[in-house]
Amino acid sequence: MKPTTLLGKLYLIPTTMGDCDPMDVLPQTIKRSIDFIDHYIVENEKTARKSIKLVSPDKKQSDLVLFVLNKRTEVKEHLEFIKPLLEGKNVGLMSEAGCPGVADPGAVIVKLAHEKGIQVVPLVGPSSILLAMMASGMNGQSFTFHGYLPIEKGEKKTALKNLEKTSQDKNQSQIFIETPYRNNKMLEDILQALNPETYLCVATDITLPTEYIKTKRASAWKKETVDLHNRPTIFIIHKM
Repeated sequence: MKPTTLLGKLYLIPTTMGDCDPMDVLPQTIKRSIDFIDHYIVENEKTARKSIKLVSPDKKQSDLVLFVLNKRTEVKEHLEFIKPLLEGKNVGLMSEAGCPGVADPGAVIVKLAHEKGIQVVPLVGPSSILLAMMASGMNGQSFTFHGYLPIEKGEKKTALKNLEKTSQDKNQSQIFIETPYRNNKMLEDILQALNPETYLCVATDITLPTEYIKTKRASAWKKETVDLHNRPTIFIIHKM
């Protein structure tokens, strides 16, 4: 009788959130995992190869098999991506920055792995959402991440007002992000929409040498000048 092939494991491998020494923010478990995994599901092949080389300089790039998962990837390709797992090979899932599966397209692969009975192994690494929440001084017992808010000005203002009300009604911190090149406009819109007494945390370039994290009332932010253009940023609001 032919033995059943053991399934591989899906390793969720965090990456740095910008240009810095990976060993400053990533534990040794990341390097040990990358050392023995040759198959990866990534958002961008070029940056993934760079990340792998920085963490594991001796690893042969020619040994790597990379599948690209992004907004253009078709659903039918997902099964092809997990085929090595079904054949007994371990696979690493890497985000473009930070933790895979959180505000990241990799969540669909994790879901599929669970459906196929594949073990999912999350590894420790930087999450901009949690690090911003930790540093904000806001309610770490109750918070919600909303991803991106509407782009249209009127809809965005309504969304911000609703988040502000929810934060007060539920004593719950409200977290969201913006496409980096629109960050300065987002900050401007936030300050126009919020009550002057509402708290706002701006957390930028988290874990990088240029890291900037401050929490102030909206009225105080109007006196502050900060350039967030093209800098990954987390916004948190809370009306006490």
